[in-house]
Amino acid sequence: MYFVYILKSLRDNKLYVGYSNNPKKRLALHNQGRITITKHRKPFELIYLEGFRNQQDATTREKFYKTGWGRTHLKKILKNYLNQPDD
Repeated sequence: MYFVYILKSLRDNKLYVGYSNNPKKRLALHNQGRITITKHRKPFELIYLEGFRNQQDATTREKFYKTGWGRTHLKKILKNYLNQPDD
């Protein structure tokens, strides 16, 4: 299976969208600073995971979440989580 994942940076509170067939390992790589695009925004927490049976469907969904409409959709899905006060 392939998964689209949403990470929240605990440094700047911004979201990052990606996909992987091993999201637990991928999260560890992000938090270790081994992913170039996100190494200055760590640490991250996983806030959303969506599974797909094939890679093409996962990449299509990832690309959608990176569009304006996709970001709006994510904000609706995660509305209650994103509106919680930080601890």
